[in-house]
Amino acid sequence: MDILPSPPLFFTQLVHVALSVLKSRHQIRRSDLARRRSAYSYDIHQQTGFFPPEPLPKLPPVFAQWEEALRDANGKLSLGELNECGDETLEGCPDSKAWRARIEGWSVISIEPLHNDLRLLQRAHLVLAWLVSFYVHSMPPSNKAPLVPASLAVPLVQVSRHLGMAPILTFADTVLWNWELKRPDQPLSSDNIQFINTFSGTEDERNFYYASALAELRGVEILRIIDDFNNLPGPGDLPSITKISRDLARLTIAIEDIKEIINSVRSVCDPHVFYWEIRPWFEGSGAKGPDDPGWIYQGVDETEPLDLSGPSAGQSSVMHALDIFLHIDHKLQERRSPAPSSENKRADHGFMERMRRYMPGQHREFLELLQSSLSIRYVARSTPSLRDAYDSAVAALRKLRDNHIRIACLYVVSMSRTTPIHLAAASECPVAAQIARQQDMRRSEGPARGTGGNELAILLKAGRDATRRAILKG
Repeated sequence: MDILPSPPLFFTQLVHVALSVLKSRHQIRRSDLARRRSAYSYDIHQQTGFFPPEPLPKLPPVFAQWEEALRDANGKLSLGELNECGDETLEGCPDSKAWRARIEGWSVISIEPLHNDLRLLQRAHLVLAWLVSFYVHSMPPSNKAPLVPASLAVPLVQVSRHLGMAPILTFADTVLWNWELKRPDQPLSSDNIQFINTFSGTEDERNFYYASALAELRGVEILRIIDDFNNLPGPGDLPSITKISRDLARLTIAIEDIKEIINSVRSVCDPHVFYWEIRPWFEGSGAKGPDDPGWIYQGVDETEPLDLSGPSAGQSSVMHALDIFLHIDHKLQERRSPAPSSENKRADHGFMERMRRYMPGQHREFLELLQSSLSIRYVARSTPSLRDAYDSAVAALRKLRDNHIRIACLYVVSMSRTTPIHLAAASECPVAAQIARQQDMRRSEGPARGTGGNELAILLKAGRDATRRAILKG
C-alpha cells in the first residue's frame, strides 16, 4: 500500500484509466461497426437498402427446367380446391396434375455451380420456393401431410443453408427479389419497378407486392438514420444531441409515410381477392393451427428442423431494424408501463425473433449487430431534450401498428367469415359448391390465423402494445 499514490490521486488515476478503457472500447466498437457495416458486408445497398440494386439474373442453363416450370405455373395454376372439378367444368382450369407429375419425374440437380454467386443463390431460392408453393397448394385438399418431392426439397434446403434462411417462400422471394425494371437503363426506384411472379395472375397481387416494396424503399432513409446514430463520435455532446433530435424528426416522418403506404393497399387490392385467391398460396406448413399436418420434404433428413411458416410482413428487415433502434420490447423482458394485458401475455413473444430466420442470413447478421449497439432509447431517457422527439417516433410506430391491425381485420378477420365466390359461382360443379361451404365453416370457426398459424389479432395487438410501452413520458 505504501507504493500506491495518495487516495485522491489514486482515484483520479483510476477514473482516467476507466475512461480511457471505455473510450478505447467505444472506438474499437465504432471501428468494427464501420468496417462490418459497409454497404456490401451485409448485402445492403446505400440507395436501395435491402433490395439488390439490380434484378436477379436468370439461372444457368443446367437449371433451365426450374425456370421453365416457374414460367409455366406463373399466374396459371389454380388452388387445389378448384382443380377438384377438372378442366371440363371450370373454364380455363389448367391441368396442374400434369405440371406436378413433370416435377415428380425430375432428378435432384446439384447446386454446386451456384456456390460462389450470391445473386444466383438468391434466384435459385426464389424459383424453388415459388415452385414448392405452387406444387403444394395446387394439390387437391387432403387431410394427409403434403409431400414435397426431393427434386424441389433437396436443392431448396441446400440453397437455404448457403443463404442462411428458411427453405420456404419468404418476404424476400415475393418482394425483395421478385421484380424487374420497367426501364432497364434506369436505376431501381419506386416508379421503375414491376413484379414478375404471381400466384393468382391478378393486378391485386402485384399491387400488394408493390405496396410492400414502397415501404421497404421508404425505409432506406431509416437505415441511414440508424447508421448515422451508430457512427456519432459521442452521443452526449451538443452537436450530436442536435443531430439526433433532427434525425428523430426525420424518422417520425418516414414512419408516418410507411403507414400511409400500407394504408394505400386498400384502394388497389380487393380484400376478397386477397383472402381467397392470393393469401392461400402464402400459407406454410401448419398454417391452419396446431392440428394441421406439416409438410414433408422428401430426401431431407427428418431430424433436421425446418422453418416452414411462409411469407409474412413480419419478415421485413426494415421493420425489425426500426424496432431494434427504438428498443421495442416484444419479448416483455423489461418492466415498462402499462403492464402487459392477459391477452398480451398469451401472445407468441418469440414471433419477431423467429421471423428473422426467414430473412437472408446477411440481413439477420446486420440486425444482430444493431442489437449489440448503443440504444437510442437509453440516450433519450438520459437526455431530457431528446425525450419528446423519441416519443414522437415511437408514437408514429404505434399508429402504424394500429393501422396494420385495421388492415388485417379488413383483409383477414372479416374475410374469413365470407364465402369464396369463385367456388360457389361454379354452380354447375356440385363439388365446388360443397368445398365452398366447407371452407366457409372451417375458416369461421376458430380464430383468424396468420400464414404461419399464429392467432393474428392477439399477435398484432401484442406488437402494438409493446410499441406503446416504449414511450418515455407515459
